[in-house]
Amino acid sequence: MCRRGAARLEPAGRAVLITGCDSGFGHLLALRLHRLGFTVFAGCLCPGGDGARQLQREAGGTGRLRVLRLDVTRAGDVRAAKELVLSHLPERGFWGLVNNAGISTFGETGWLPMETYEKFADVNLLGSIRTTLAFLPLLRKYKGRIVFMSSIIAYFTLGNGIYSMTKAAIERFCDALRLEMKKFGVQVCIIQPGNYARSTKIQPPLSADEIWSELSEEEKAVYNKEYVQERANFFNSILSEGSTNGNEVVDAMVDALTSPAPKARYMVAKLKEKVLVFVCALFPTVVMDSVLSYALSK
Repeated sequence: MCRRGAARLEPAGRAVLITGCDSGFGHLLALRLHRLGFTVFAGCLCPGGDGARQLQREAGGTGRLRVLRLDVTRAGDVRAAKELVLSHLPERGFWGLVNNAGISTFGETGWLPMETYEKFADVNLLGSIRTTLAFLPLLRKYKGRIVFMSSIIAYFTLGNGIYSMTKAAIERFCDALRLEMKKFGVQVCIIQPGNYARSTKIQPPLSADEIWSELSEEEKAVYNKEYVQERANFFNSILSEGSTNGNEVVDAMVDALTSPAPKARYMVAKLKEKVLVFVCALFPTVVMDSVLSYALSK
């Protein structure tokens, strides 16, 4: 009733910072918010890259879209981003933080070295926490919004447990933050996309040779190359089925930032993906294990 009855937010004069705007959802969202009238700070890992230059071209020199270097694993980059935002705040202040930056890869648990686990935790989990802590004072002051990019993979995993692990952790962080921020009028929203691999660059296909070359000798003694080839084929087939319409996810992100009554969670996924989440959430673990084991065996 609140969503139907209240007027939507007026974007003009409000600033939003988005991480991970080089490509994918962050890139699309930056352009969409700019067209709506927001002042957009687009954080890019490579501010001189093709994605960043495209953002600047399409913004047309209005001054409402600023590209900045932002590696969420570097505290110095986050501090510099905050200083830039503070020095260019529009009249209605800082409205939104979108923690979109993330990385993904494929591999069974023992195939990946500890350094990879540390990197993923730093980008996907600690990077979001790092930017959130830096901008919380501004968000509390202006009663703004925080949007986190999660995934339906937070509920289950099919060969990319390292990505699933970080998204599950983000979900719990957001649950705590959402409750704590209510007293300040700050809304916290989670976006849970399904398979949109073909509309983003987060996960390129992997060949069996690439995977095999990175395995330790201990793992090679356990898994033969034929098995690795089967798993690579399986995972790449999932990637090839991904949706190419990234704007479906961007629509949810925009609603989270502009709706008078945003949802706590936006699941943007195909029906079969939603059914899988439903089974995982409501059925005993042994049922979900059986379903996923069957999928992997096929």
